[in-house]
Amino acid sequence: MSGFPYLSVLTVAPAVGAAVVALLPRSRPLLARRVALGWSLGVFVLLLATWAAFDPGGDRFQLRESYPWIPHWGVNFTFAVDGIALVMVALIALLVPLVILASWHDAEKTGVKRSVPAFFALILALQATMIGVFVAADVFLFYVFFEVMLVPMYFLIGSYGGARRQYAAVKFFIYALVGGLFMLAAVVGLWVLGGNTLDWETLQGAEFTTTAGRWMFLGFFLAFAIKAPFFPFHTWLPDAGGAAPAGVAVLLVGVLDKVATFGILRYLLPLFPEASQWFAPAALTLAVIGIIYAALLAVGQNDLKRLVAYTSIAHFGFIGVGIFVFTTQAGTGAVLYMFNHGLATGLLFLVVGMLVARRGSALISDFGGAGKMVPLLAGVLLFAGLASLSLPGLAPFISEFLVLVGAFTVNPAVAVIATLGIVLAAAYVLWMIQRTTQGPLNPRLTDVGAMKRDMSLREKVVVAPMVALIIFFGFYPAPLIEVINPAVEATLADVGATDPAPTVATTESQP
Repeated sequence: MSGFPYLSVLTVAPAVGAAVVALLPRSRPLLARRVALGWSLGVFVLLLATWAAFDPGGDRFQLRESYPWIPHWGVNFTFAVDGIALVMVALIALLVPLVILASWHDAEKTGVKRSVPAFFALILALQATMIGVFVAADVFLFYVFFEVMLVPMYFLIGSYGGARRQYAAVKFFIYALVGGLFMLAAVVGLWVLGGNTLDWETLQGAEFTTTAGRWMFLGFFLAFAIKAPFFPFHTWLPDAGGAAPAGVAVLLVGVLDKVATFGILRYLLPLFPEASQWFAPAALTLAVIGIIYAALLAVGQNDLKRLVAYTSIAHFGFIGVGIFVFTTQAGTGAVLYMFNHGLATGLLFLVVGMLVARRGSALISDFGGAGKMVPLLAGVLLFAGLASLSLPGLAPFISEFLVLVGAFTVNPAVAVIATLGIVLAAAYVLWMIQRTTQGPLNPRLTDVGAMKRDMSLREKVVVAPMVALIIFFGFYPAPLIEVINPAVEATLADVGATDPAPTVATTESQP
């Protein structure tokens, strides 16, 4: 450990901010908002310093810190990041200030008088746990953050969500808690069979029997499959995403769910390489089914927020394909997808939230021709929808393209079936936009005063950075890829996977 403790400070800073905001009087809601926003911006500045301190061409894990915690169990507060973790922490630091700004008045819209300081304190607490789970380099520490981050999300949904908030919050918590129990069993097995240590680097050299490795892999995988969620463990997400405030839903589908795919890359593949290869066909099957099944369900949705939630399940199928085909292109595409999905679907959820707040309803049938009343908001919705369906020139396209190309080189059938998801994505996104903002004006909209107000300055400030980044990374993804690629290559080397040789002779190989 040397230099400035970037990772521990990044983890602790939002938690301190949460405590400060929570202690503010309920009678000062504006002060709570401003302090929370300022604090989150400070965390973003610290992230920029952390990114600058990371060397893409250096060691796989950098900025390592380790502090004693439970010596008898061989457990420490150990932090370290590779390129995959760094990119996800950057997404968190970017989204949280935008979510706070987008949720400026959300705590006061539940129909029940709730504490505004508590709402923003919970968001900062959630940020601390999300950063912690990505920078943890000790399996037990990862498990602790994995479980603790459920608490602020539970209260954000259950206390500040929509009409079915309590049902959605309980369902979310129970699903995640059951998954956590499977992980706990695997963690115990890992500690016993791994030499009474849970340090990631030490465990990487451990050898397990085939049976033990497969059982521990299954314990972790079930927890991650529920958290992602992969089919058929997905049913909690539409309920939670539909009930949560729009900003909270952004963090739920944009970041929280990525913990699962990150956990697969960080822990399952390197620690259980044989089991990863053995389970890969089943994992690919679940991923492909999820792409098609969730897309078909999205087509039939009449609730805007549930529709976006189903699109996320389909997108997670693409990420799963990218991980389990074990090629560098697909793996890099999967991690890039994790980042770009957070931007594109986050933007889509925020814009949908703005529409729902104006109309007072999330039902698509309650809209119709809304673009005539809020043309700028309708335009941003169209942009977000096109990004979500991976339009060329926008950031998600690069991710999807890399996943499909990497998958096709080793499993053409999976790539072809997954490609059908792109066609279905165009159907559900464009149909949603057509029914919501295009066509004849719904006469009932003219009676809704809020529908006569287009985007405010605050809303423009929220969406502008996301729009700009989606365009920028659509044309120039190199800053992300050069950080991600070395970590993906190292992970595939742990699994023992190699990219297939070209089947067409290159210029250099021709006589």
